[in-house]
Amino acid sequence: MASKIYHNPNCGTSRNVLEILRHFGTEPKIIEYLETGWTRELLKELFEAANLTPRTALRISKSPAEELGLTDPIVSDETLIEAMLEHPILVNRPVVVTDKGTALCRPSEMVFALLDVASGSTYTKEDGEVITVP
Repeated sequence: MASKIYHNPNCGTSRNVLEILRHFGTEPKIIEYLETGWTRELLKELFEAANLTPRTALRISKSPAEELGLTDPIVSDETLIEAMLEHPILVNRPVVVTDKGTALCRPSEMVFALLDVASGSTYTKEDGEVITVP
């Protein structure tokens, strides 16, 4: 199964999802979006495929979202996308694409819905927490 992860190596959740992909699937294509940035078209495609809006994809903690005034509900989707293009950190992560679909995998267990993994399988995250596939 081909997979792709929009990854931030400084994020524990993103690292866990990457390792789950490697453990239960194949080596994914890794896009370090903080380095590559986003395009408007890609963001719109990913949001549509994952059933997200710019608002639901907005990363608020550990990002400049509040100081940029982006948390105000009157801020338009177009304004949010413009900000995400300028500040890639504003997009919550990790976003994973597989043959089974696209999802924002936060918490990391969300990635199991995109993989062919037997129910009851377990995985130990980097912090030692054991998670079980539903």
